[in-house]
Amino acid sequence: MTAPTSSPTVALIHGAFADSSGWNGVVELLQADGIAVQAISNPLRGIAFDSAYAASALRQIAGPVLAVGHSYGGAVITNAAPEAANVVGLVYVAAFAPDEGETLGDIESGSTDSVLNSALQPVQFPVGKGDDTAVELLIAPEKFHDAFAADVPVKDAAVMAATQRPVAEAAFGETNGTPGWRTLPSWAVVPAGDKAAGADVLLNMAQRAGATITEAEGSHVIMVSQPETVAQVIRQALAQCSEVPM
Repeated sequence: MTAPTSSPTVALIHGAFADSSGWNGVVELLQADGIAVQAISNPLRGIAFDSAYAASALRQIAGPVLAVGHSYGGAVITNAAPEAANVVGLVYVAAFAPDEGETLGDIESGSTDSVLNSALQPVQFPVGKGDDTAVELLIAPEKFHDAFAADVPVKDAAVMAATQRPVAEAAFGETNGTPGWRTLPSWAVVPAGDKAAGADVLLNMAQRAGATITEAEGSHVIMVSQPETVAQVIRQALAQCSEVPM
């Protein structure tokens, strides 16, 4: 007897310099289709911490889950998926898909498309040990539109810059673990105009992961500027994942 299938819940994980509101347009489209969606807040404290947090959140979603990550969130779902047995597929949206032992800093250094490093500014944050601090990173507001959201109206990018969430510098130096894409089907949306992660490294990682790739004109925040493009890839992934019994 064939085990019953269940349509996965879509779990959306945002990346650095952002929060879950970046998924709003995609969420609205999926909910209009009757698709279950849950956005998970990413702590942005580092690969190990954030992946453990995400894995816990994913495990607590009833039934199968399609994990969707944007940017740094792609690294998080890559590491979290092996620790959450209910994850049935991965979708990378302008997202990192690192391999075991790699760091995001090393990956970024290989991009000729990314201008992110020149746009970052360091700030200090307390680490809870007396006066000890550590470094976290922000995108300089005057460089945010060009580096991060070039196809978003300037006034909207200004709001995004003002409300951005910093990421711990450690997130780019920690090594990644066993990638979920080795055993799970994956899909990728690669924006040709991505100057944050870098369209070149995004495409290389998606190809290496064996992902079904959709290339589109757009910036790093293509889920904001073109939510239908992203939603359609998620629908395609859901259709295929729903055919596989749990």
